[in-house]
Amino acid sequence: MSHLLSIDSLSRDDIDHLMRVAATMEPIAQRRKVTRVLEGAVLGNLFFEASTRTRVSFHTAFSRLGGSVCDTTGFTFSSMAKGESLYDTSRVMAGYCDAIVMRHPDQGSVAEFASATHVPVINAGDGPGEHPSQALLDFYTIDKEFNRQGKALKGAHVLMTGDLKFGRTVHSLIKLLALYAPMRITLVAPPGLEMPQHLIERVSRQGLDVEVRDSLAGDFSDVDVVYTTRIQKERFTAEMSEGFNLSRDFTVHRAFMDSRCNPSTIIMHPLPRDSRPEANDLDVDLNGDPRLAIFRQTDNGIPVRMAIFATLLKVEHLIERDMRDVPWFVPATVGVDDAAF
Repeated sequence: MSHLLSIDSLSRDDIDHLMRVAATMEPIAQRRKVTRVLEGAVLGNLFFEASTRTRVSFHTAFSRLGGSVCDTTGFTFSSMAKGESLYDTSRVMAGYCDAIVMRHPDQGSVAEFASATHVPVINAGDGPGEHPSQALLDFYTIDKEFNRQGKALKGAHVLMTGDLKFGRTVHSLIKLLALYAPMRITLVAPPGLEMPQHLIERVSRQGLDVEVRDSLAGDFSDVDVVYTTRIQKERFTAEMSEGFNLSRDFTVHRAFMDSRCNPSTIIMHPLPRDSRPEANDLDVDLNGDPRLAIFRQTDNGIPVRMAIFATLLKVEHLIERDMRDVPWFVPATVGVDDAAF
């Protein structure tokens, strides 16, 4: 890899390699070991769209490898506000940094940015386009959860629900899962927010068994993973926004999980979820439920993004021999509701 812009740039061998490297990063990500393999390296973290998890996760991953990070957030504090082009910004930042992570509201913008430099560029989300590192950490999470349960990935059944039109995480994830067919995918989206048809046709040709439903009513007892997403109203056109009112019929909550799924079904969400009472993606009544993997999912972002950096900067072979114990206190679990298996 020279850049990570899309799942399209990865083969199954590439993904398997990243998963293996991520596994070697676990002791560092879990704060039991430290490494300095990227000491002296500088990351440019360019976020021109709101982010908490992705921005801080990339920052943390690079820092835990020993590197330092320069952050830019929003257009207001960027020279793009003065009319600077993506090309010029790319060339300037490449002169300062050894790797660049970029999020931008326009689809295709990160690829345009990367075309101006040989310095590795990682797409952290380009509008409704893709979010490849999220798909990689989602896949890593599914694999870990399946291993814990003694399940095989082959033939798994994944339910994707929520905003499948503008949800770039599901666009990347369904492409990635297609590389591991055969597998069943069920898609449930509110009217007007369905998965793009060209993606359905593409992954179907690659061997995924795709079923489209219009409701969460019915039997989902054979589903292994429920992957739900937030309704991204910020990407709606004015026409879509006018009069849009979504009922809680598309909400994943405890009653849905208990009555329509099975006790081993894993619940995932790329976050942020809308936790307000009127929200309709993933209910807070599932907090503390061991099926809820959303925080294990975010934790997994650190070793996976460390693996991406190590692979792009070609230091993955140095990790295991460079690790040493941490000297500070680390709690047994990070969250008060973390499930103990």
